Amino acid sequence: MEIESETIVINEPLSRNYEIAAALRQFDGGKAVIVKEKETGITVVGGVNGNRPRLLRSIGVTTETLYPTLIEATKNPLKCDIVETGPVKEVIIRGSLAKIPVLTHFEGDPGPYITSGIIHTKGPDGKSENVSFHRLLVLDNKHMVIRIVPRHLYKLTKQAEVMGKTTLDVAVTIGHHPATLLAAALPASFGTSEFDVANRLLGGTLQLTQCEHVDALAPADAELVLECKLHLDKLATEGPFVDLSGTFDVQRQQPTLELVGVMHRKNYMYHGLLPSGSEHRLLMGMPREPRIWEYVRNIAPNVRGVNMSTGGMGWLHCVVSFEKFREGDPKNVLMAIFAAHPSLKHAVVVDNDIDPYDMEQVEWAIATRFNGAEDLLIIPGVRVSSLDPAGDQEKELGTKVGVDATKPMFKDPMGFKRAVIPVSDSAKEILSKYN
Repeated sequence: MEIESETIVINEPLSRNYEIAAALRQFDGGKAVIVKEKETGITVVGGVNGNRPRLLRSIGVTTETLYPTLIEATKNPLKCDIVETGPVKEVIIRGSLAKIPVLTHFEGDPGPYITSGIIHTKGPDGKSENVSFHRLLVLDNKHMVIRIVPRHLYKLTKQAEVMGKTTLDVAVTIGHHPATLLAAALPASFGTSEFDVANRLLGGTLQLTQCEHVDALAPADAELVLECKLHLDKLATEGPFVDLSGTFDVQRQQPTLELVGVMHRKNYMYHGLLPSGSEHRLLMGMPREPRIWEYVRNIAPNVRGVNMSTGGMGWLHCVVSFEKFREGDPKNVLMAIFAAHPSLKHAVVVDNDIDPYDMEQVEWAIATRFNGAEDLLIIPGVRVSSLDPAGDQEKELGTKVGVDATKPMFKDPMGFKRAVIPVSDSAKEILSKYN
């Protein structure tokens, strides 16, 4: 194995059946993995967006500029240019799913799953567009079943059914700039093309191209495009799938996709995204943080940070660090967090001397500043995520818990202050040599 910077290249080929998933798990949250798939010889890459600092660097932002940048892009998308061709059209074929290195990840999976694909769909009225992540279970060489949650794509399918349509053209694209992946997960308004949100993040450099076999668009610089017909009247069993929780989601009857064409670069790389891995959790959770940040700032203007923690699956747990002015602020902030992200299960608020991305500091704040008799907020019988195995996954009902781990304002603040060791500049210089 050759290790260089933040990437690890595995020189021996690995199988699409469990072996590549095992490699992704071994380096999860650390190095990106590059490996050739044994069955086809195609290169698979995973974990590229597997940790927060690397993901921020890839889109050219800092912790301080992340939320304003994502909010600006969501509210002011920039229309993409449409071009005739691009690298993704170097090879245009009818294709077969068997020749694509789709991974089987876990024991108990019903088959190979595409987990990094984002789907572009034009609305049946010709006015709306949608780009979003969807997992795809491969059924055979030409068919897949798609999981559609009740959001924008679901609304487009219902519009199509009302108009008497039984199919929609879709493009499943794999292999993108991280900004495009983030944009596909951002909660943009209905009808907006998330490609245009990505274009704003990329400074107007994202170009789209028309698919050859379906009426849908794809980034011209993508690695791979699966051109498909979404059959609304042909359902199949989807699942069980290992979702963010690392546990199996329930089975459902979902629409199917029929592969009608493939476009790809000559030597394309397949993005293998490990379900329940750090990359999965970051790409799901981070795009929810700007909205939480906005909601909280209406109550407490000085917000240090929002962390949809990877330990909370990037979906069910949130930590917010803010400057508290009044004793009632923390519970109001907790309610704002739950309103901003209805799938959330547990939220923790801490003072702004606590780094919300350092879970050891957060746990310290809970241990020293939280009083269960006064600082606990419990909201039973409310909507939670279907991904929560402890809740009612069919009805999506459960209990939300908020933890106020801020310092009480009526007590001596010295009792809640962390001790500091003063260090001279000369001592810092000496000690820095031993890092």
